[in-house]
Amino acid sequence: MHAPPEKTLSILHKAYPHLHHYLHFSNPLELVVATILSAQIRDSVVNAATPSLFKRYKTAKDYADADVNEIITLLPGITYTTTKAKYLKETGKMLHEKYHGKIPKTRTELTELPGIGRKSANAILQNAFNIVEGIVVDTHVLRICYRLGWTSTDKNAVKSERELMQILPKSEWKALPSLMKNHGRTVCKAPIPLCNMCVVNKPCPRQGVTKKL
Repeated sequence: MHAPPEKTLSILHKAYPHLHHYLHFSNPLELVVATILSAQIRDSVVNAATPSLFKRYKTAKDYADADVNEIITLLPGITYTTTKAKYLKETGKMLHEKYHGKIPKTRTELTELPGIGRKSANAILQNAFNIVEGIVVDTHVLRICYRLGWTSTDKNAVKSERELMQILPKSEWKALPSLMKNHGRTVCKAPIPLCNMCVVNKPCPRQGVTKKL
């Protein structure tokens, strides 16, 4: 038994009408850079750090030619700073030499870039180019879709993505992460959801929930 996806998504869209990607960017390169920095850190910290970075480095060649230590000085608060700074330089070099400074538009090519995995590639394609090849499965998607009974696991992102692609209309794939992030931060929290405040409380089977408010 699971919550009916289309009805549930319709209710969530009404509850969270203003959806947007959580990382700030003005072009595809900036989104790639912000995405690399976003691993294991709050997006608000990334968004606070990127303006000075984007002002200093405007092209892939800028990152390729940059000194890693200089990049590090522009990343206050960012986790794994040295590794991510190296990724930015290596990514800039690859983009400049292999793609003439442009961002590739396939998941296979994007995942060749340092620091970019399947989830990140999906997010870049969707938000930079409106190309929807899959679903971005982050911790909120994993947790909430499992509680709704839409997936069989809240641990395996690849398996969850495959299961979600089977039952959700493709028109909802891009919106799903933002819906789940908004709902997860306000109501369907980890580890204890606020079920008494939830707009989809009735259809939700609360799979895996052992304690609720």
